[in-house]
Amino acid sequence: MKVLVTGAAGFIGYHLAKRLAREGHEVVGLDNINDYYSTDLKYDRLADLGLSRDAIQPGTLAQSSLYPDLQFIRMDLEQGESMNELFRTQQFEVVYHLAAQAGVRYSLENPGVYVDSNVKGFLSVLEACRHYPVKHLIFASSSSVYGLNTTQPYAVTHPVDHPISLYAATKKANELMAHTYSHLFRIPATGLRFFTVYGPWGRPDMAYYSFARAIQNDEPVPVYNQGENERDFTYVDDIVESLYRLMDKHPEPLPEMPENDPSRSTAPYRLFNIGNSSPVKVNIFVETLENALGKTARKHFVPGQPGDVLSTYADVKDLEEYVQFRPDTPLEAGIGQFAAWFKSYHRFIV
Repeated sequence: MKVLVTGAAGFIGYHLAKRLAREGHEVVGLDNINDYYSTDLKYDRLADLGLSRDAIQPGTLAQSSLYPDLQFIRMDLEQGESMNELFRTQQFEVVYHLAAQAGVRYSLENPGVYVDSNVKGFLSVLEACRHYPVKHLIFASSSSVYGLNTTQPYAVTHPVDHPISLYAATKKANELMAHTYSHLFRIPATGLRFFTVYGPWGRPDMAYYSFARAIQNDEPVPVYNQGENERDFTYVDDIVESLYRLMDKHPEPLPEMPENDPSRSTAPYRLFNIGNSSPVKVNIFVETLENALGKTARKHFVPGQPGDVLSTYADVKDLEEYVQFRPDTPLEAGIGQFAAWFKSYHRFIV
């Protein structure tokens, strides 16, 4: 298929673009390569896809030297006219929209960036899908939308009306926007609520990555809320497998609106959780990382942070039934893979 992957220089987008290219799909990756975190890491991900830094110029398609059917374009999502032109010329069949301004804590200090990227940027994608129809739009949401919900495991049938960060609010907005366009213009749209994704080539602002860097450098590891917070850590390969299996699983509209189930509709629209369904306390997670790195952390316990939820736990029964796959990578295995990549990439002596 002809596929667009937004956020292709990002963590999940890079892994997905690589999987799609290996499977023989015709892929265009898109990213603005902003400096929220190291652009060197983003360019290194692209280099691993055969896309050299010198070849990447704003608004121009660059050709991969490793994958004949993989191209990349540097572009801001908010550039509506440029997005429409890209859709017009490329005639995408499937769009994976993974680009977003991430990070809960960063949203407390830089709220405008989230509206520009996550709301205006997504609107640009929806408008392009409207004017140049695609067979399937698959977009990234987040477990953060559950906010103050205390019923666990989190299910897509639960209400998500009380987010506690602007990042979460923009992700909830994305779900509503996608449903609106799905209803009005019959765009088949599927949203995935990601639960704490980790793995090689990850984001340096994520806790596990910053913990690893601190452990290797013998620096204090800030552990919030005494390490009692729980997270449903999900290995990136499991995320990519789910995304890949969803490609040709176009959501079917229901004959009438369901009661108490906001994940389905009379529009061609679906929502799913994607998580490992096995919450782990942060203290245990740090111990696992210590074992993988072969070094002891200097833990520095600090109070919880605004915008952080105490626990996340995904109910993925709907997704498992839909795509016949359930994330199941054990934490020890996934962290082992991350630690091996981390030491190699940063050239720590083992």
